[in-house]
Amino acid sequence: MDYQPPPFFSRGPAPLVRLAFFVCLAVLLMVLDARFRYAESLRQVIALLAYPLQRVALAPGELFGATAGFFTTQVSLKQENEQLKAKQLLAANELLTLEALRSENAQLRRLLQARERLPRESTLAEILYQGRDPFSRKVIIDKGRQQGIQPGQAVIDDIGVVGQVTRVYPLLSEVTLITDKEQRTPVQVVRNGLRAILYGGGDRGTLELTYMATNADVLADDVLVTSGIDGIYPPGLPVAKVSRIEQDAAYSFAKITCVPTAGTDQNRQVLVLSQEMNLPAAPVEAESVAGKLPKQKRVKKRE
Repeated sequence: MDYQPPPFFSRGPAPLVRLAFFVCLAVLLMVLDARFRYAESLRQVIALLAYPLQRVALAPGELFGATAGFFTTQVSLKQENEQLKAKQLLAANELLTLEALRSENAQLRRLLQARERLPRESTLAEILYQGRDPFSRKVIIDKGRQQGIQPGQAVIDDIGVVGQVTRVYPLLSEVTLITDKEQRTPVQVVRNGLRAILYGGGDRGTLELTYMATNADVLADDVLVTSGIDGIYPPGLPVAKVSRIEQDAAYSFAKITCVPTAGTDQNRQVLVLSQEMNLPAAPVEAESVAGKLPKQKRVKKRE
């Protein structure tokens, strides 16, 4: 008996033979599959079995991509949110500017319409700032002596009387509002034509009809307009509206509080009215002239 040990590596067909065999087998299978489509079901089964393995193999890459996409989206959303906020602030600023311009344009149109109805010439001016004295009601406008502004001229807006020019500079003018405690405005009640003097209420921003009898025909919500007897304000301009009436039998006069019609706190454009040139002579001057005439005649008779 032969007790030789088995070879360490079993030898089979030669590698070249194996290669030729498997090449022929592959070509045969491809030809049969292309001709009869017999391996279609086999491929579907293999693909179904291999799908979970494919998903497991692709899971790390998809997870990394999703994580990177999440952080990228967060950064882009944050930048986009900041850009939208900046655009919103800019749009809000432009909207406020547009609303302010629209309101100013409407107020200027009303001023031009009021200017056409007035019997006097007027100068358009703009309120720059309020006076420095906290105990007076005054504003500064951007028209002065070079624009023909003179002390004593009336100042109005599109809804009523604002005040009167009290001091003039070369390029600026000081306007005392009708609500100033030193200001007096002759008015009359539209309902019955009753004349009165309207006094400024000072820092309260109101007006008062003083020295009116308790039985005076003045009612709440009565409209007061300029009477025109002072020669400063044209007659018929809205001045104030009666807001409260206090009558007490212990006092001879009623306390009547009014609210000004003009809104110096809302509007900045005003009209400065020119002074009326053809005013009659003051009564004192007329009396002095009349008193001199008889003396001259007596002197002539003596001669």
